[in-house]
Amino acid sequence: MRMLIVDDDFYCRNMLHEIMKPYAQCDIAVNGEEAVFAFKKGLEDGKSYDLVCLDLVMPEMDGQQALREIRAIEKDFSIDEKNEVKVIVTTMLDDRKETHDAFFLGGATSYLVKPIVEDKLLKEMKNLGFSVQNS
Repeated sequence: MRMLIVDDDFYCRNMLHEIMKPYAQCDIAVNGEEAVFAFKKGLEDGKSYDLVCLDLVMPEMDGQQALREIRAIEKDFSIDEKNEVKVIVTTMLDDRKETHDAFFLGGATSYLVKPIVEDKLLKEMKNLGFSVQNS
């Protein structure tokens, strides 16, 4: 499995990486611009991502804009909806409008509230059809 972790907060990126490294090859982006670049490059190189964990509130380009651009890139590559990358939005509780918009306007697959807890992340991964075992 290939995963892209996108978060401007070092602690959050590190935590997600530590949880996911037994299950996925993880790449990291610190903002939306890096995420969009990495996502497109992955498709161009034939190494697409299976999952993106995407923070909504970031400098440069926020998660919502990055998600819209990722979905547009998928359309450019003729990827149909059932084969779109799974996107888990990671957000704080007070980001309700942003979370709502990410789902209904951006096409997010699911969301988790920060701080990310390993059991909840692995359960969400299973719900999305990924094979992960709690250790």
